[in-house]
Amino acid sequence: MKALDTVLKTACTAAALIGAIGVLAMQPAHAADASNGKVLTEAHNCAACHGPNLNKPVSAEYPKLAGQHADYLYWALRQYQMGNGNPNFGRNNPIMAAQVQSLSQSDLKDISAYIESLDGDLIVKK
Repeated sequence: MKALDTVLKTACTAAALIGAIGVLAMQPAHAADASNGKVLTEAHNCAACHGPNLNKPVSAEYPKLAGQHADYLYWALRQYQMGNGNPNFGRNNPIMAAQVQSLSQSDLKDISAYIESLDGDLIVKK
């Protein structure tokens, strides 16, 4: 009888956990806020390196960002955030790493959405 109680208790706990995971999975994902992204890019002075409208870098070393795909930008920013100066894990640029350390993943998505919304000179090859 004790074994049956343990089995039932374990089954109920598992069912509750599965139910909780299901509820969490149905929560809406963060919708990127491009207007907040604009505020963040201005606050972090992205144009100092990437130029006006993030489309005319001050040096050929820096990429044009305007119009780049948001998902690519988000992961590039996350890699700078996670890189810790190790080129085998993330991107290795100390300036960019310092710029993104204080930002949340939500902030990175907002910045990415804003930059994607900008008109740029990037060309998609077909």
